Order: sequence, then structure tokens, then C-alpha cells
Amino acid sequence: MPAESYERLITLLKRAHTLGTVAGLLGWDEQVNLPPDSADQRADQSALLAELQHASASAPEIGTLLTELEGRERGAGPAITPFFSEQSVVIREARKDYDRVVKLPAEFVAEKARLSSAAYHAWAAAKAKSDFSAFAPFLEKHLELAKQEAAYLGWGDRPYDYAIDKHDPGMTAAKITALFTELKTGLVPLVRAIAASPVKARTDIFHGFPVAEQHAFLREVTERLGFNYRRGRIDVSLHPFCEGAGADIRMTTRFDVDNPLDSLFSSIHETGHGLYEQGLPLAAQGTPLGQNAGMGVHESQSRLWENQVSRSRAFWAFFEPQFRAKFPTQLAAVSSEELYLAVNEVAPTLIRVDSDEVHYNLHVILRFEIERRLFSGELEVRDLPAAWNALSQELLGLTPAADKQGVLQDVHWSGGAFGYFPSYCLGNMMAAQLWFKVREVYPDLDADFAGGDFSRLLGWLRTNIHEQGRRYETGELVRRVTGEELTPKYLLRYLQERYAPLYLK
Repeated sequence: MPAESYERLITLLKRAHTLGTVAGLLGWDEQVNLPPDSADQRADQSALLAELQHASASAPEIGTLLTELEGRERGAGPAITPFFSEQSVVIREARKDYDRVVKLPAEFVAEKARLSSAAYHAWAAAKAKSDFSAFAPFLEKHLELAKQEAAYLGWGDRPYDYAIDKHDPGMTAAKITALFTELKTGLVPLVRAIAASPVKARTDIFHGFPVAEQHAFLREVTERLGFNYRRGRIDVSLHPFCEGAGADIRMTTRFDVDNPLDSLFSSIHETGHGLYEQGLPLAAQGTPLGQNAGMGVHESQSRLWENQVSRSRAFWAFFEPQFRAKFPTQLAAVSSEELYLAVNEVAPTLIRVDSDEVHYNLHVILRFEIERRLFSGELEVRDLPAAWNALSQELLGLTPAADKQGVLQDVHWSGGAFGYFPSYCLGNMMAAQLWFKVREVYPDLDADFAGGDFSRLLGWLRTNIHEQGRRYETGELVRRVTGEELTPKYLLRYLQERYAPLYLK
């Protein structure tokens, strides 16, 4: 395998990746800094960058180099086998990416980027007015383009499987249905038992937490967890998110003076994403070895730090004194046990991002069912609010009074991100499975956390998840790290062990 051909391939892959990072920064800026009347220009900018990136990623030279390298590797021995070598991983995954991108016309890619920009602003305005009808045409167009994209790629008979595979390679609607059914069967009894419990957490004990102090505290927490602020930052947006790769990670959060835990846990969640991106091999950035394994794996990192770590007693043993020092007046009448129960409040809510981790998976199951019906044609976009409200009542026992509390609450559809929602629940399952595995390796992690040391956990994740890049698909990665297939049993076990002692005494 001539080194010069492989190095040329890497150069071209990194060039396309760099254009993608510029587009990502434009998207971040659009949600953080963009003046309200500048949306039209940003849509044109996004469309142009999407065209440039598409042209770079679909350059015929990449295809020629891949064909040459594949042929030479086969000629030197057996055909390329999965997980054989670093070069084989790069060639294998680059081939997948190239075959996908060359089948998408440039004008289609630009149209989708322009729509995503316009749809974001339409969604934000529609949510503010709780008017789904104003957003519906944009969503209908996104759904049309999603099905068209699946057809371009040869998935015309399974468009939703294509949407899922884009985010979580190797996963399908059928596999997810089986996992979610098992999870729901085990989860519902716990939800009902906690609902019947006389123990209730109180969040009305929080009032008047200044934003500046909240920001300072979450900065201290996320830095202690391991986020490198010399290669990243955190700002404010309507919906918290994490953007960027490698050396430049942009996170956002939001603040409520009467709910300091919201900004804190939103920030820790996005920090989990940021830690994953910062842990990918920087020298391999732009190649499959420097890219994440999929959104389910990504969510496993954010949810593990947000929940298993940051809702633990050991975590608060270290951070509670600092939290009280920042807000002595606000917390003066709040006992340690009241604070810890508030951190682990379990109560149904209409809003997914406000949901506790016991109910959270029901929110994801709701969205998965909605998307599955949309793609099958069983559900029309115009009927979404009614279908959403019915499922919300069935799964959560709550019916939204307005669209902003229901079908308009999430930003994802404005970007055409169908198939993404299942990743949250898959990530929860992975997080729990990884959690029990790492505690076999380091059974005394609680002592680390109580001392403010999170380095052993981060190091284990770096070695077993981050540094693997896209070497393995989701299912294979889970098997290799934990020794088992992905299963909801560890999530159910974790939720039982965390919440039964609090609510089912």
C-alpha cells in the first residue's frame, strides 16, 4: 500500500472535514449570536458551505484513491476485514462515507442546508407562539427530503431505518423496538411505584440564584470533570447543545434564577459530549479514527456524566460545600437530604429536557413512535399535535395544554434530524452498561468522586470509547467493552438501585 496514496487520501478527508467544522461553527453562531433579522443571509451561507463540503467530500480523486488502496490491500492478502488495522478502518469507513455522499446531488445538499436554517427560525417563532401550523410546512418539507435522501441511497423501502443508521450505524427500527419494549416492560412498574410513594422531592425550595454565580459554579464543575476550556467554551442558547470537533468545542446551556439545577445538569450533559469530542485522537481528526462512533455512543457519554456520576451521593459529597458557598442565603434553609432529593427528583413532566431520568426514556419512546408512524405514512404532519398529545397522556399521564409543551418543544426536527431521538434512550442503556463495567474495574470510584477526582473514570472512557473513533459500530463497541450485547437490564438495575432507596422506603 503506497504511503503516498494513503497520505493523499487523508489530506482530502481532512479538507472535507474542515469545511464541515466551519459549517458547524456557523450553526452554533446561528443559535447563539445571530442578529434576529440576519437569518436569510445565514441560510445562504449555510447552503453555500454545504455545497462546498459536498464537493470536497465527493471529489472523484477520493473514489480513485479508495479503489486503488482497496485493490492493493486485497492483493497483498485476504479481503479487507472489519477491525483489521487502522488503515483498513479508515479505508472501510471512508468508503461508506464516500458512497453515501456521491449519491446525493449537490443541489439537494444545498436545499437541505437552506431549509434547516430557515426551519430553525420558523420553529423558534412557532414555539414562542405555540403555533404548530406555522412550523408544519417546514416539517413536511424536511420529511419529504428525508425520504428522498433515503431513496438516493437505496433505502427507499426503509427510509426510517436509513435515518436511524445515519445516527447509530447498525441499528434499525426493529432492533430499537425490541429494546424499547423490554425497557418499557421493566420501567413502568418502577414509575408507578414511585408515583404512589409518599416521598416527594421539593424544587420550590430554590429561589433567586443569580445567573453569574450559576455560571461560575457550573464552570468549576465542568472543568473539574475534565473539560478543557482552552479548547472550548460554553454560552447560552434557546436549547442546550454541543457543537464542534477536536480542538474547538462549543457548548451551550440556559439559566433559570429559580432552578439552578437545570443549568447545572444541562451543562454537565453537554460536557459529556464535549469530553468525548476532546478525547477523540486529535492527530486523526477528519478521518474515521478521529470521529465519534454514533449518536447513541455520544449520548452514553453525556448521560453517564449527567446521571450516574453527577446525581450520585459521592459527587455531591464533594460539590455540596462549594454549592453552598456560592449560594449561602438561597440554601440556608435547605438540608443536605432535601438538596439530594431535589437533585434526584422523580415527577412526570411534559418537557423532555426537564425530565428526571426515570421518566426520560418514556419521552424518547413517545418520539420514536411518532417518527415511526410519520415515515410509514400512518401519521400525517398535520395530525402530529393530536397524536403527540394522545401518546403523552398514555405514556406520561400528562396532556400538553399548548404545542410548545408538546410537539414543538424539541429543536431536532427543525434540522431534519429524524432518527436521532432513539439515540438518547440507546445512550441511557449504554451508559448504565458501561457504568457497571467500569465499577468492576474500579470498585472504589465513589471515593474518587468524593475527593473531587474524576480522572480514572475519564481515563477509562478515553481508552475504551473515545480513542476507538469509528473503529466499531455501536453494537460491536458495546460487546467489546462490556462483553455483552446492548441490553436494557443494566439501565433498569441502575434506576432501581438509585431511586428505590429514595422513594420506596
